[in-house]
Amino acid sequence: MSGPRSVITQTVILPAAAQTLFKMYLNPIAHEAITGGPVVIGPDQGCEFRAFDGVITGTVLVVVTPTLIVQSWRSAEFKPNDRDSTLILSFTPRGEEAQIDLVHLDVPDHDYDGVTEGWEKYYWVPWRRYLQSR
Repeated sequence: MSGPRSVITQTVILPAAAQTLFKMYLNPIAHEAITGGPVVIGPDQGCEFRAFDGVITGTVLVVVTPTLIVQSWRSAEFKPNDRDSTLILSFTPRGEEAQIDLVHLDVPDHDYDGVTEGWEKYYWVPWRRYLQSR
């Protein structure tokens, strides 16, 4: 039996320390280097989040350094009556690499495929490429 379609789960291994990846995600300059566009984000609860010229917006809800980030999250494809989704990122050391486990809750059906594919296309692939080029 599969889970509800509104929940996205992904796991990725990247060639860097977990603490490095955690810090990169919450640092606007490093986050921009990964995604290729201006990012508003910060390491504290309540910080605004905005990426891809406002296509993705939200708020940092919880930060447990250096292992867990929880955000409210929505894409420009969400309809006005769609509630914000919740993004949970967990960072785990795996030798010289690190594992990121993503759980993305309450993604509307009409944007589910786009968000699912977007994580790979706009985060995991460019992040890996960025790390390998350093």
